[in-house]
Parts: sequence; structure tokens; C-alpha cells
Amino acid sequence: MNGWMAWVRARTPGPRWLVIAVPYLWMLLFFAVPFAIALKISFSKAMIAMPPYSPIAEWADSALTLKLSFNNYLYLLRDNLYVNAYLSSLSIAITATVLCLLLGYPMAYAIARMSPANRNICLMLVILPSWTSFLIRIYAWIGILKNNGLINNLLMGMGLIDEPLQILHTQVAVYIGIVYAYLPFMILPLYSNLVKLDHRLLEAAYDLGAKPWKAFLKVTLPMSRAGIIAGSMLVLIPVVGEFVIPEMLGGPDTLMIGRVLWQ
Repeated sequence: MNGWMAWVRARTPGPRWLVIAVPYLWMLLFFAVPFAIALKISFSKAMIAMPPYSPIAEWADSALTLKLSFNNYLYLLRDNLYVNAYLSSLSIAITATVLCLLLGYPMAYAIARMSPANRNICLMLVILPSWTSFLIRIYAWIGILKNNGLINNLLMGMGLIDEPLQILHTQVAVYIGIVYAYLPFMILPLYSNLVKLDHRLLEAAYDLGAKPWKAFLKVTLPMSRAGIIAGSMLVLIPVVGEFVIPEMLGGPDTLMIGRVLWQ
């Protein structure tokens, strides 16, 4: 890695700060500026105009006057619907992130230990569903989870149940849809971290008498912390604002802030 960076530095024309400035410029234009605009609107008053909100600062008599309005925040705090929706969204997002981690970590670990040929095949299978429309993939779960769907027909055919289970339009269906949709976002960062793990450290732990589970807890798990954090953020943040999955798979009691705002 150090050799690659030295090669890039030696062949990069012009000032080196220019190369470093590119990602910061990207973050400034596509994250900081939109966030600042949204923050500005949150402190403005709604009005029938173009743009449909009042300015928060005015220049008059050679002085800059700030006109900040906290009405939007007070409205959110006073309305229990939005507060409960935020809390419910956080609860669902945290639970779904933990489920994705519990399922994704073993899968990423297994893929990282495969031969290069099998590894590429498994990675392709992980990425392949993303080639299909997100809406179509979630809509397909309706046919799987409904009362006369694949799961209920299979369970009834095996004699495990006498009547269909109510899975669709429940909280369980929402978790199934979220885990299915966002599991690749957990697997890929974990795989990227685990594939670079120095196996000599595990061999050293075994030579010192560590059991496999202890070597995992003391060596593998701490060294994969960056992958765990990255995968968790990639799942947690978008799930908080998710509205397609709870709208299509959830019931009337499924309360998420994205769904509330969409309705």
C-alpha cells in the first residue's frame, strides 16, 4: 500500500494538495452545502412566495439582522406523532442493523476465507440483486409473505401449520424487507476489512494456546471494528428514513418517520 501511494505521489503533476482537495470539494458541494440549505430552511417561516420560505437574514441600515424562527422545531416537539415516529424509526433501524450484522458478519467472514474464484462468485451473488429495481424487489416479497404466498404454502404443505400465518403487513415483514434490502451494505464493508486480515496473527494466537473462539474475540473481531462501524452506518442511516418498505410490507401500526412524511 505504501509503495502504491509513493508511486501515485511521484507521478502526480502539480501541487499535491490539489489531489487531496478533490474529495473535500466533493463533500462540500454534495453534503455540506445541501445540509446548510436544509438547516437554513428549518429556521425560516413558510410563506407563499418563491422560494416558499422567508429569509433568515436581512441587511438594513448598514447592519445584518437575523430573523430565526424556531416554530418548525416547536411544532415537531409538540406533535407526538412526529416524536413517536422518530423514536420508532430509531428502534427499527437499530434492531435491523443488529440483525444485518449478525447475518452479514458470518457471510463476509466465509467469503473472505474462500478461494479467489469462489470469492468472486459469492460477491457477485451479493451484488446481483442490486441490478434489479428496489421497488420490484420489495414488491416481490408481497407474493412471498402473503397468506397464500410461498412461505405459507410451503409450511402448510409440510404439515407444520393448519392455517396461513399473518406475516404480511406486520412488523416482522418490515424487518424481513429491511434486512433483505440492506444486508449487502453490511457484507461488503465487512468483507473489505476481513479480506485484509493478517492470518499470521491468528496462527500466533493458536500457537500460544488460544482456542478458535478466543482467537476470534481477541484478534479477528477487534481488527474488523472498522468494517463493523462502516457497515452499521451504511445500514442505520438510510433505514431511519426508509418509507418504501414500511409502506408496502408494514401494517397500519408500523410507524416510521419516512412513511409519516411521505403520507
